[in-house]
Amino acid sequence: MENQVYLKPNVVFEPLVDKWYAWSHLISPATAAMNILGRHLTIMDSYIQAPDIHAEAVRNPKLLGGPFIDIPESRIEDVRALMAETIEKRATMIEFAKAVKELDHLLATEAKGFGLETLYSKIPDILKGYVELYYDRQSNPGFRFFEPLLYKSRFHEKKSQSLALWITNNDHRPFCLSTPRLKETNVLHLDIPFDNDAIDELAKMKRTPNSLQYIKEKLGITAQQEPIFETFFTTTPHPTYNRYTGDKIRMRYFGHACILVETKDVCILADPLISYYGYHSDIEHFSDADLPDVIDYVIITHNHQDHILFETLLPLRHKIKNIVVPRSKGGRLEDPDLKLMFNSIGFNNVIDIDELETINHGEVSVTGIPFTGEHSDLNILSKLCYLVKVGQFKLMFMADSRIVEPHLYHHVRREIGDVDVIFLGMECVGAPLTWLYGPLLTKKLPRDQDNTRRLSGSDCERGMTIVDIFNPKEIYVYAMGQEPWIEFITSTKYTAESSPIVESDKFVDLCTKRGIVAERLFGEKELLFEKEMIF
Repeated sequence: MENQVYLKPNVVFEPLVDKWYAWSHLISPATAAMNILGRHLTIMDSYIQAPDIHAEAVRNPKLLGGPFIDIPESRIEDVRALMAETIEKRATMIEFAKAVKELDHLLATEAKGFGLETLYSKIPDILKGYVELYYDRQSNPGFRFFEPLLYKSRFHEKKSQSLALWITNNDHRPFCLSTPRLKETNVLHLDIPFDNDAIDELAKMKRTPNSLQYIKEKLGITAQQEPIFETFFTTTPHPTYNRYTGDKIRMRYFGHACILVETKDVCILADPLISYYGYHSDIEHFSDADLPDVIDYVIITHNHQDHILFETLLPLRHKIKNIVVPRSKGGRLEDPDLKLMFNSIGFNNVIDIDELETINHGEVSVTGIPFTGEHSDLNILSKLCYLVKVGQFKLMFMADSRIVEPHLYHHVRREIGDVDVIFLGMECVGAPLTWLYGPLLTKKLPRDQDNTRRLSGSDCERGMTIVDIFNPKEIYVYAMGQEPWIEFITSTKYTAESSPIVESDKFVDLCTKRGIVAERLFGEKELLFEKEMIF
């Protein structure tokens, strides 16, 4: 019998689309097309024209997260080759993106409040049958996609998906939205789609050993790939997970917005983003070794790359019984359907819910709560806060919500009552609209407008509004992107003078003076709660 081996804890599962770091807007066909043209090709062309400017920019901390490729000038020909390959292989998607711009121009110039039926014949051929034209109540024209049809069309190319495997011993990586992954001697590229069950079999080997021959056959490892592939495994067992069996509610903070809530009967994981690579770090933190073998519910608050992380989710897929996402059925370019997206990459257990809709699981319930702000004033529905109730105990995960209208939450409180513990993001000076959504715009947004439409969460004043409304006994600031393993995703690097730090310090201080337990979370944290709080 062949020796049984384990996958090493520091093997990275890096999902890629067209050799760029995979995030949700690269899965939905429409947003993928717009990002290929408006982000990938634009950045690569800029790098090829002036690699020295990119090299200088990536050394400037003030430009962290900007559209600059963090690749040495000596590899310009590799970038040129990737650009040429993208133009050739993704010609259909490039044509699709250009057609969206044409359609926007058509509606802007010819949809003047009269009937739209005559315009269908003028829709670019590549989009015909995939869009419906409409007016809003103020007679502003727009269109929506029949998104399920896009996933069944030639625009959804799983061949563009791949997995890069490599061993890491530190947190440093180039910013994920601006630098592609080129070939490197220590990186194994597997041309497999994300829904391939071989990914699950590989991930299981972190805890359950199997033979090398078995996993090589599942992944289609070639003789040329074998030497590097075999370095990913060890015969040394990993520490076993001790399932929580107590009578309390255990909360574990894994960094950023990732919270694990456990009772002896149920496990809920919010916004999974986990540093699970098992190398030594000066910052104490939980890893995937601290996750149970079965996760009953993963809850996703919104469709941003630091809250939907495939690098974490794909290796956990075999453990997840249900994944809960905000419902969005509008077919709007800027708001792709999350259930369709997750289904397309192998998650067949997706539950989409609306505001104030509840999922019950024994004594535990999960309720969708309205999420305002942080989306640059775009009409995006795929966002929810969550109320998790265990017995009579209530936790609320508010992610990056910006409390722009307190009356909303007064109405919500009438429905759900006071909340025992709140988790609130306070990244209160977010990036402008174009930083994330720029590739989806077909008309240039004036800079002064762009700078007022930001991806901002709450500041101290807005946070205290939530405290006044829901009367929490404990409140924790999270989702600040401070952990070093988050930097390549969020491009966040604070000082003591940064507004989010100043505002959250002030917030924690005010809450503490009121007798409320308050803290800005960092690294790791474990808390135990009684199912009925006693004070």
